[in-house]
Amino acid sequence: MTKISLREMTKYQSGVITAVKAGGELGQRIRDMGLVPGTEISIRGRAPLYDPVALRVMGGTLSLRNNEADYIEVEVDDA
Repeated sequence: MTKISLREMTKYQSGVITAVKAGGELGQRIRDMGLVPGTEISIRGRAPLYDPVALRVMGGTLSLRNNEADYIEVEVDDA
């Protein structure tokens, strides 16, 4: 298992959130969206310029900007 930032994940790659490294209002907003340690996520798509990224989380789809995704650490398979 490898730990990377959510921004580095590729389309259709899945992983488990291990940490949210943002504090303050941004950290709270990220956590309020359900992006907390232990949550399984997968990348569903990216905009043409790779920002924002669409995530599949708990049966729903969320969109995050890359500067927000930088604060989320994800554990992915090495395969």
